[in-house]
Amino acid sequence: MRVLVVGAGAIGGYFGGRLLQAGRDVTFLVRPKRAGELATAGLVIKSPLGDVTLKNPPTVQADKLNEKFDVVLLSCKAFDLDDAIKSFAPTVGPQTAVIPLLNGMLHLDVLDKKFGRERVLGGLCAIAVTLNDKREVVQLQPMQSLTFGERDGKVSDRVRAIADIFASGNFGSVASETIVQDMWEKWVFLASLAASTSLMRTSVGNILAAPGGKDFLLGMVDEVSAIAAAEGHAPRAPAAERTRAMFTTEGSPMTASMFRDVKIGAPVEADHVIGDLIVRADAAKVPVPKLRTAYTHLKAYEKQRG
Repeated sequence: MRVLVVGAGAIGGYFGGRLLQAGRDVTFLVRPKRAGELATAGLVIKSPLGDVTLKNPPTVQADKLNEKFDVVLLSCKAFDLDDAIKSFAPTVGPQTAVIPLLNGMLHLDVLDKKFGRERVLGGLCAIAVTLNDKREVVQLQPMQSLTFGERDGKVSDRVRAIADIFASGNFGSVASETIVQDMWEKWVFLASLAASTSLMRTSVGNILAAPGGKDFLLGMVDEVSAIAAAEGHAPRAPAAERTRAMFTTEGSPMTASMFRDVKIGAPVEADHVIGDLIVRADAAKVPVPKLRTAYTHLKAYEKQRG
C-alpha cells in the first residue's frame, strides 16, 4: 500500500517518518527547499520514544507527480488547504483514501467537493510536535495518537488495510467507528484551548491563577460544548470529564499551538477553528460571548499581521 504524506513538517514528518522507519512505502510531497533539507540531513526525529534519522527519505515535488497513491495523509494548516489540494490532486484515483488531520470540520466540505465524499475519511491526531531551528522534528511529550475511520461508522476493507499499515508505525493508531464524534470532541477541546490561551496570551495555569480565571476557562468550554450539542455531537462523558480536568489543573503549562503562532507572528486558523463555530452557534441561536471576543481578537491580530 503506497502512502503519500503531504508535507514533511512537524505532523507529517513525524507520522510519515515512523511509517518509513517501519519499512512502509511512504513518499513525502514537499516543496524544493524542504526536499533539499531532507536530502542533505535526512528526516530527523527527536522523541522521548526514540530518536531516528532517516537518510534520503523518498520525496516528490508537485510538478513531478504522475502516479496514484492508495492513501494520502494530509496534515497541512487550514490556510494552506487549497494549495495542498492542487499539489496532490493528480495522485488521487478511484480507490485512493484521503485522510485529513486538520482541525474542525470545514475542510471536509472542501475535500468532498473536490474528490467526492467516498474518498474522504475522517481523521485526527493528538501529538505535541514541532520543527526546531535545525528543521528536525521534535516530539515534546510522549503522548501520540492518530485516529481515522469511515464517516458513516462502517469498518470497511480499506480501513482494515490502512489500520494494518499504521499499526506498524507504533504511534497509537486507532480505526474508529465514531470518527465524526471523535473529531467534534477534539474540536471542543482545541477550540476552547486556542480561544482561551490566545486571548489571554498565557497558559492554562496562569489563567487559573488569575481572579475569575477558572470561571472564564470553564465558561469557554461550556460555550463550545453547547455548539457541539446543537450539532448533535455533545461530548461524551469521558471526553467532557477529561477536558474539564485539563482546564482545571493548577500550574498547567498547557497552551494551544494557535497561541504559540500568535507569539511568533505566524498565520493562524482563526476562521477554520473558531469562526466556523460562531457560524454554527448563530444558526442554532447559541450565545457564545467569550468565543466571540476571542475571535475578534484573532481577526484583529490577522489584520495587524497584514
